Amino acid sequence: MSHRNKVLRPQLGVIALAVLTLAAQAAPADLPPAAPSAAEGAAADGAAAADGAIVGAVQTVYVTTRRRVESSQNVPTPMTVLGDDVLDGSRTYRVQDLQQLLPSTTINYVHARQMSFAVRGLGNNPASDGLEGSVGIYLDNVYLARPGMAAFDALDIQQLELLRGPQGTLFGKNTTAGVLNIATRKPTLATERSIELSAGQYGYVQGKAILNGALADSVAGRLSVYKTHDDGYITNRYTGKPVQGGTRQGVRAQALFEPGRAFSLRLVADYNGEESDNGTLVFYNAGPSGKALAQAKLVGATPVLDPRERAVNLDSGSHVSVHQGGVSAEANWTFADDARLTSITAWRRWNFVPNNDDGLDVPINLNVGASANHRQFSQELRWATPSGRALESVFGAYYYYQELSNNSFTVNGALVDLYNGTPAGAWSNVRSYAPSSLRVNSYALFAQSTWHAGERWDLSAGLRASYEDKWARVTRDAPLGGAPVTGAALASRNGRYGAYDSGPLGLDQFSPTALLSAGYKLAPEVLLYSSLSHGEKSGGINLSVPGAGGAASLLVGSERSNAWELGFKSTLLDNKLQFNGNLFATVVHGYQSNAYDPVSRTSYLTNAGNVRTRGLELEGIATPLKGLTLRANGSFNDASYLKYTNAPCAPERSGTFCDLSGRNALVNAPRWIGNLGVQYAHALAPGWQAYYNANYAYRGSTYGTLDASEYSKIPAYSVSNLSLGLRSTNGVAWDVSLWLKNAFDRHYYTSMWNSGFGSYNAVIGTPRTAGITARHEF
Repeated sequence: MSHRNKVLRPQLGVIALAVLTLAAQAAPADLPPAAPSAAEGAAADGAAAADGAIVGAVQTVYVTTRRRVESSQNVPTPMTVLGDDVLDGSRTYRVQDLQQLLPSTTINYVHARQMSFAVRGLGNNPASDGLEGSVGIYLDNVYLARPGMAAFDALDIQQLELLRGPQGTLFGKNTTAGVLNIATRKPTLATERSIELSAGQYGYVQGKAILNGALADSVAGRLSVYKTHDDGYITNRYTGKPVQGGTRQGVRAQALFEPGRAFSLRLVADYNGEESDNGTLVFYNAGPSGKALAQAKLVGATPVLDPRERAVNLDSGSHVSVHQGGVSAEANWTFADDARLTSITAWRRWNFVPNNDDGLDVPINLNVGASANHRQFSQELRWATPSGRALESVFGAYYYYQELSNNSFTVNGALVDLYNGTPAGAWSNVRSYAPSSLRVNSYALFAQSTWHAGERWDLSAGLRASYEDKWARVTRDAPLGGAPVTGAALASRNGRYGAYDSGPLGLDQFSPTALLSAGYKLAPEVLLYSSLSHGEKSGGINLSVPGAGGAASLLVGSERSNAWELGFKSTLLDNKLQFNGNLFATVVHGYQSNAYDPVSRTSYLTNAGNVRTRGLELEGIATPLKGLTLRANGSFNDASYLKYTNAPCAPERSGTFCDLSGRNALVNAPRWIGNLGVQYAHALAPGWQAYYNANYAYRGSTYGTLDASEYSKIPAYSVSNLSLGLRSTNGVAWDVSLWLKNAFDRHYYTSMWNSGFGSYNAVIGTPRTAGITARHEF
């Protein structure tokens, strides 16, 4: 990266903001009334529920998926939209719980660094410092480069949209599996004040506050804050204290300048912090050999062997410290012919520092992990032609810059040689640090047009051209500490912790994205659609010292997907039933996934061959009675490797590489996913309303690790959440609810992880938790 490029990046932000200001002053003032924004449309349709009125029809949901406001039922692509009523009713306040509401969705979560978001089985590549995810996550139209940047409590959320399939011809970054778009509430001139307090089992306490109103005649402001604490639901028998809990807090400040329809400027600044012991894994099994248990016994360790006990025995314990935040400016100019120019300028940072235990109660590894310091800048420009014409188009340009530094570290204890069978003194009390760095420049031009060929037909075509250059350097310092050694012990020490320098690593790639789709209105409220799309995601660079794979494993190839969709969207029975469904098939070449190196005992990114996913997705919303809303969605996904001849072998199989071709063995890709929801509200007395919510989520069994071991299979499970409440509907608003998460106390696992000597650890699901929430608006 040249010095000139470094200088230009801050200048780009200054130039963009200057252009925003000048154009705001030059924007025309006399324009016809504006159509409602997606957020305004959603707010208008949800106002009745918010005010306590009981509705008896499926409400229209507005989205801006195609960069213009329209009903989600008119968009010819598979998508699921969740409003704040669904999120609040199910007590879903963290992104990692969304898989209990969304079809075809899997979220792997250990902590903020080891988190992945997958759609239709594609995208399970956590801890990927040198690679973006297959599913893009956006917060108020700003791309979040890593899933862990969304690992905070949902604050002031207006709406969530999940788009399935390759994306990139309409906005932001190119993705191969889908997009999750998170939209928060915008400031308004109306005064709004609210406070919310929650308390529950396992030391759970949460407080939220919102302040909104006019700052000037044409300027509105909104301030949202939260703080959450929970003790955790796993017991560390070494200390006698609970773990897998902690404290999270955040603030989001906004200002919206809207002097008229011609121009609007939204400024957002946010910060989120976490100090927790998330990342505590429970022992799942010792694999076929049982050697992990024999070695633990050799050093006098006593691990907790039954994961159902929800307990560990850790002498060092685990801790993560996460601090992130950013600023963004979104400006929109609407011209006399209804054309719109949009500029989105954003800067974000994310900092992660872990402290990880080895899983035992004796000094083997005192601390092991990788810290990361991530910074990104993005600039997006979009031009949308006027709506309501025979041809509607969106043209755009996107620039993204990222700097990341990480440091992989190991701090060994006195018994590490005895435990691992290495020569005496080779690894004991040794400290190792491996700092690495990465820089990314990404440039893209994109366009999509829709031709309204008649009253019934819509034909769309989109194209994107992306170019990325990545630069990295992977190093490891000479080992520190430990006793002086020679011979076999010295060779072992240097082999595992010796100094390393990859030298400069570079990766340049052009990645095209394309879309062809057709929509046909069989009836005014029935849409049939089909699409073909191609998506590409550039390769990446592993930011850790290579193990058995050698230097060649540092570079990861691109991921390319070809997708086909055939579906329908319908609103029937006088808006009392909304029923959507689609068939899909996707072939991915060079699928990017995480692998485990048993030599270095670290995870690394690799191209896991060619993959095919195909299946069926169904979604329905019904309002059979006034006040009663039924929701259901489900998916069947046949995900298999078309060709993967060099997969890592499971411990029950001999050899270094195994052939998984033709097997349904993708990581965390269950064949069956189903979600049900019930919401009911009725008047209890004048000015008071009672309401009830129930949600049920089912996930079929699946493989938990890339080696497709029978010992790492995640069993099928289901989770049910219940709540009931009372709210006022006149005057000052009060809302009190009782809730029960995992109501039937199901024991389940959300992900599996390779560990030493062919053993496996697991992330265990939250047990039954009861609590109460009170909200007051004044």
